[in-house]
Amino acid sequence: MSESTGLRARKKERTRDAIGDAAVSLFLERGFDRVSVNDIAAAAEISKPTLFRYFPTKEDLVLHRFADHQGEAARVVRDRRSGIKPVTALHRHFRAGLDRYDPVTGLNDHPEVVAFHRLVFTTPSLAGRLTRYQLEDEEALADALGEGIQARLRAAQVLAVQRVLARTNWQKIADGRTAHDVHPEAVADADQAFNQLQ
Repeated sequence: MSESTGLRARKKERTRDAIGDAAVSLFLERGFDRVSVNDIAAAAEISKPTLFRYFPTKEDLVLHRFADHQGEAARVVRDRRSGIKPVTALHRHFRAGLDRYDPVTGLNDHPEVVAFHRLVFTTPSLAGRLTRYQLEDEEALADALGEGIQARLRAAQVLAVQRVLARTNWQKIADGRTAHDVHPEAVADADQAFNQLQ
């Protein structure tokens, strides 16, 4: 890759991040349905067609933050060390996320993260779009686990467990507890849930 190609790619990534950050700030301030695409384009100082080159839908302006984790479960299974069962690798990965207070585990009490999750979980069009992301993840994980109905069922079970654990953690924090306080319960819940999957 040439220096100019790398520079262009970094500039595009910065522009994408700036648009996404402007959108999320507006959504958190006013609510998803009260912000138009024109409002976002104006805040990011770009044209509406430029915005749509980076984000095909209004929902993608929010959910691009989940895209970093797209296919993550499948990668964990594919990259696991020899002799480690897939569910064990996924359990360890989720536990490591809890220990890092990774927002994707729901165990993060930064006010903006809590507000972001509330926005996603309480806006029907965002929750619906998030389900589509999750179905794509399920398909990728099933492929990584093997073929047939057993792989598909196992993938659905693992991702359902992760979703329930993350939502439970977020709800406890949204109810006013700290991530540090919830951490031991989150670890115990994850251990119990993944042991049931074994």
